[in-house]
Amino acid sequence: MSSPSRTAQFVKLQKTLKKIYQPVALVERSVLEQLLFACCLENAPYDKAEEAFAALVHTFFDWNEIRVTTVKELSEVMSGLPDAALTANHIKRILQNVFETTYKFDLEDLRKKNLGVAVEKLEKLNGATKFNVACVVQAALGGHAIPIDSGTLEALKVVDMVSAEDYQKGVVPGLERAIPKNKGVEFASLLHQLGADFAANPYASSLHKILLQINPEAEGRLPKRRPKETKPEALPAEAKGQSPKSSEAKPKGRPRAEAAAPAAASAAADAEKAQAKAGKKKPADAEKPQAAAPVQPQGEAPSPAKKKPAPAKKNVLADDAAEERAAAKKTPASAGLSKKKPR
Repeated sequence: MSSPSRTAQFVKLQKTLKKIYQPVALVERSVLEQLLFACCLENAPYDKAEEAFAALVHTFFDWNEIRVTTVKELSEVMSGLPDAALTANHIKRILQNVFETTYKFDLEDLRKKNLGVAVEKLEKLNGATKFNVACVVQAALGGHAIPIDSGTLEALKVVDMVSAEDYQKGVVPGLERAIPKNKGVEFASLLHQLGADFAANPYASSLHKILLQINPEAEGRLPKRRPKETKPEALPAEAKGQSPKSSEAKPKGRPRAEAAAPAAASAAADAEKAQAKAGKKKPADAEKPQAAAPVQPQGEAPSPAKKKPAPAKKNVLADDAAEERAAAKKTPASAGLSKKKPR
């Protein structure tokens, strides 16, 4: 069975989308306003784009104030958009380029020019994308163009309406020929809503149902979440080549002196054996605890240890002579004479 033509595919796509989404009518704006609104609309729903553009207009005084405002401040004003920073950057660059080119913020002269010339000038604007230019051509210049942003391009790729080569170029060939101009605005709004849903959440089950209605054979190309990486189970210490921890582990907070006692005892025993063999010191001396050295205050040199005075040697001869002199003093001189008998 031959595959259906591209025209038949786009006609079926339009009928399917019309059953799911509601067409959105165009809003009358100036050429510059349509260009800036297209920046807000890229990859965003219509209601979010309208809110962001209205906040931009009512918050700032004019386009020149927006041109000189930082991207961060503009992003805060348009915070409801999927990528507010990127949108703010495009808007600033467009306004800067328009001001440097025309010294005013007005592009209404493009309505009077040939469509090809107007498109060429729009494409040269710094910050303008293919989606922005197509929106201005359709909404302000009266041309026939179907805006395609990245979300829409991804959705068409999933349903096999865009080849890999066309996807890299960012184009959908034959789309404007398949869809007549009188149905271009309606089809563009329906297709953009599909692209906005895809950009918001490509994994939504409701979106997958829509894509399968467009092409039932697209099931294998539906976006899928990556499975979470499971962490490997913890192996026992023996399997990793490490010795298992002893159940009698030392409790935390144990004093250092107590924890170091076994090591100090073994070191003392080894020293005792070595000294006993050398004969320099008796083993019993090693058991005597040595007096700890006194702690000296910081910044002072240690004072030399005081030696006890050695006892004086006794003079034996001098002591004996002293004792004899003391005894002679106590005994009288007549003590040794014999008493005379009376006559």
